Amino acid sequence: MNKSIFSLSSVTLFLIVLSACNTGEEETNGASNGNESNENASNGDEVTLTFYSTMVEESSVEAFESIFEDFENENPGISIDGNFPSAAYEDTLRVRMASNDLPDLFDTHGWAKNRYGDYVADLSDMEWVEHFDESMEPLLKDENGKVYAFPVNQANDGIMYNATLLEELNIEVPETVDEWIAAMETIRDEADGDVAPLWIPGQESHNIGQVLDQLSTPLLVTDEENNYEEELLDGSFDWSNYTPLPETLIEIQEKDLLNVDVLTANEAQRAQLMSQSLIGFTFAGGAFGPTVQELNPEVEVGTMPVPAFYESDEPSWIGGERNTVAAYKDSENLEEAKMFIEFLAQPENAKKMAEATTLPAGVTNVEADNYYSEYYEEWSHITIQPYFDRVYLPGGMWDVYGSTGADLLAGSLTPEEVSEVMEGEYERLRRESEEEDAE
Repeated sequence: MNKSIFSLSSVTLFLIVLSACNTGEEETNGASNGNESNENASNGDEVTLTFYSTMVEESSVEAFESIFEDFENENPGISIDGNFPSAAYEDTLRVRMASNDLPDLFDTHGWAKNRYGDYVADLSDMEWVEHFDESMEPLLKDENGKVYAFPVNQANDGIMYNATLLEELNIEVPETVDEWIAAMETIRDEADGDVAPLWIPGQESHNIGQVLDQLSTPLLVTDEENNYEEELLDGSFDWSNYTPLPETLIEIQEKDLLNVDVLTANEAQRAQLMSQSLIGFTFAGGAFGPTVQELNPEVEVGTMPVPAFYESDEPSWIGGERNTVAAYKDSENLEEAKMFIEFLAQPENAKKMAEATTLPAGVTNVEADNYYSEYYEEWSHITIQPYFDRVYLPGGMWDVYGSTGADLLAGSLTPEEVSEVMEGEYERLRRESEEEDAE
């Protein structure tokens, strides 16, 4: 009797063990079909951080990838999936924001507070915050002390120019729009039409928008007698005051100071053309100068603030927040994402990124030695103004800048019509923004 009970119990135990083994095998097979990575991430065994940035220049991307590798070596089990989608960046982030599924780490590209503020984690408890550059604090920190992102660098946008060519032609660096046009006329006349005094790669209309956005500041904000800040912010701005800007762009085109292929010129051509001294002035990013010198060490690229529209005013740097890294507050890997930001903020890494982007660092404990240092020092007395559209225009106006500028240069719109379109879109987008806020 006891022997029978023992045998039955043994069989039962065998079946239970067999069943458990089969169940475990099924779970293992299921994990191999996609669940394993999620389990590993939650257990801390293996984490992949998704990283998105607006950076496109090769030197900048390579510097980031080098820092990724160093971080991964110091933190086994954490890897970084770097993404640099160029022109598709903003649309990609908008789609992901709408589904509340942002990358673990991403660049707020000038919209840390206004667009992404509700989606980013507070970084105020990090060590690097004590080294915040005061010019960056209003852009990346609020009155409650929340820090929205780590500033990889600071934008100092102005106009790039062929310093070698200007010296050869005895042209002084212009400080007003009238002086700038006169300088371009000298280039046109002395170069017998071989050099584009101003070169804009308008195949992508946002490059035309960049010119108009930067020139809007001296036209409408910085001169005391022509300051429309209040009207722009409260919605009462008279857009006929904007008309002198498209008029200036048309004047430059009609005087043969603009590249004739402005609407088809590709940004990839720019460095090669400058290295051949076929460009006088252009609106380009920080890494432009070093790229040109690699192609031709005999050509030096300088940078200057945006010239003043009025004699009573002075030039302006346009800038503030350029590249940042923020952490998605609902990320399943938030702790690891913050670890990477702390790693990136270490002085040797912050210096590497500032120098790779040829821009000043965003923190005060880093002294970057970059290509334009002497120019930044020469113009250090000049005030840095924020990007015009980020402060004074509703979201969506950046595209309008580009499209109206392209239509203007194509002859489809007059300067007055450009102002009318800008006004209509400004009012429409303000209404939509107010309606969204009301909801």
